[in-house]
Amino acid sequence: MPVTSLPDLDLLLEKTSRTFALSIPLLPEPTRREVTIAYLLFRIADTFEDAAVWTRERRRSALAEFDQLLAAPDAGLARRLAQEWRRELPSAHAGYLELVAEVPAVLDAFLELSPQARRIIGHHTRRTTRGMADFVQRANDVGDLELRDMDDLVEYCYIVAGIVGELLTDLFLLDRSALTAAGPALAARARSFGEGLQLTNILKDAADDAVEGRRFLPPGVQLEQVFERARQDLVAATEYVQTLQRSGAEHGLVAFTALPVRLAWATLDRVEARGAGAKLTREEVFAIVAAMEEAIGAERPAVEVPAALSS
Repeated sequence: MPVTSLPDLDLLLEKTSRTFALSIPLLPEPTRREVTIAYLLFRIADTFEDAAVWTRERRRSALAEFDQLLAAPDAGLARRLAQEWRRELPSAHAGYLELVAEVPAVLDAFLELSPQARRIIGHHTRRTTRGMADFVQRANDVGDLELRDMDDLVEYCYIVAGIVGELLTDLFLLDRSALTAAGPALAARARSFGEGLQLTNILKDAADDAVEGRRFLPPGVQLEQVFERARQDLVAATEYVQTLQRSGAEHGLVAFTALPVRLAWATLDRVEARGAGAKLTREEVFAIVAAMEEAIGAERPAVEVPAALSS
């Protein structure tokens, strides 16, 4: 079986993200393959940004090397860089290390996509990669990063997640004329879609991130401000999903976008009640998936704003 076949990419996906391994298979083809490859490329960049054992300059140089590889794909360069990156151990996560070693295969899969999909994915991945490098540059000598204020947090979330919302929107609209009319409404909410999910993760993972030198919750910003911003973003994300659903988008597009929003609403409530580190149980996740599928099947909204906020 060739290394760029879909099952191999799915295996990399499973080893690097349980959440996306659950949601991406819901997508219809060719969007499923496009989003799988896009996620893996973003995860490679994220692995370099988060490489706590690397110096600030090594993180920046790896991001610059990856950016150049995306700008001018070269199989020989991809193999050489992958060997260097893997040997230098940017992460202790076995799945991330395997993904870094498989950069040549992921790049081959990227190059097999349609020209339009390559343009969209390459453009947005490079935007994120360059933005990450800018934030890495601001870290101190040992690589620790502390965001300054709420505006800084919002900008960081845009770089690592808001751009993902824009990328997904561009892929959803690709060759789907039925969604053209909904394009402006989706685009207006794409940034908030990604930002809401990222803020929820930041609130959930705050303690673990701080241990690794990433202080995404700025000093002087009240925690409730961050929760409020996350709730506002998730309202927009909910509207994004409902726009897709009203526009007649395929079941897979609706389910793929609805599931992380449903999970984020539930996670936000859990973290606000119990503090950083609180997580949903596996049984709760399965129940959320089942409730989402039941709602879509009954032609009800795939996700709704909690009653306490919508009143």
